[in-house]
Amino acid sequence: MKILKVEQKYNKLRQPFFQKRSELIAKIPNFWVTTFVNHPQVSALLGEEDEEALHYLTRVEVTEFEDIKSGYRIDFYFDENPYFENKVLSKEFHLNESGDPSSKSTEIKWKSGKDLTKRSSQTQNKASRKRQHEEPESFFTWFADHSDAGADELGEVIKDDIWPNPLQYYLVPDMDDEEGEGEEDDDDDEEEEGLEDIDEEGDEDEGEEDEDDDEGEEGEEDEGEDD
Repeated sequence: MKILKVEQKYNKLRQPFFQKRSELIAKIPNFWVTTFVNHPQVSALLGEEDEEALHYLTRVEVTEFEDIKSGYRIDFYFDENPYFENKVLSKEFHLNESGDPSSKSTEIKWKSGKDLTKRSSQTQNKASRKRQHEEPESFFTWFADHSDAGADELGEVIKDDIWPNPLQYYLVPDMDDEEGEGEEDDDDDEEEEGLEDIDEEGDEDEGEEDEDDDEGEEGEEDEGEDD
């Protein structure tokens, strides 16, 4: 219990800093979608259209309840977007008095024909439906999934890994760029080698010309002696 009280105390102390951080992050375009795409566990749940929808995500807030043992809530704030009407999507995790975990979430009000959770399941063929039981077909199915509130991996990842320090994932370097730079360096090396070869050939040619000149001069001297 002492540990929980200390955590509770620090959570309160950190709130103003998290608030200030949220204000700064809100000024960075595509901060949260970039962070989620760069996180290995979260990116595994993201389809192309999930990413498109998350481009409208402006703020993420994690709130641990007054009594930490009782749970936490994650709020996702969205700009006006073509997918759903909600401005905020939330998911809460609770422990009831008997200690059993439960969760509840905002019902997503999808716009006509834009329900990403249905669309992805309709496009599945039989071969991949097996796989669908192992992983959600859309990031947004997580909001309505309350089957295992006590071991909600995505909720725990956002609360314990991303929320304390999202910058570490936002700033992950783009591997494609790094590889591209490496290839460019190789090309530069090849070009430099090519230039060196040309220089060497040039030196050889100059050497041959010098030899020809020397032979010519010797021939002239011999003619002079004959006279």
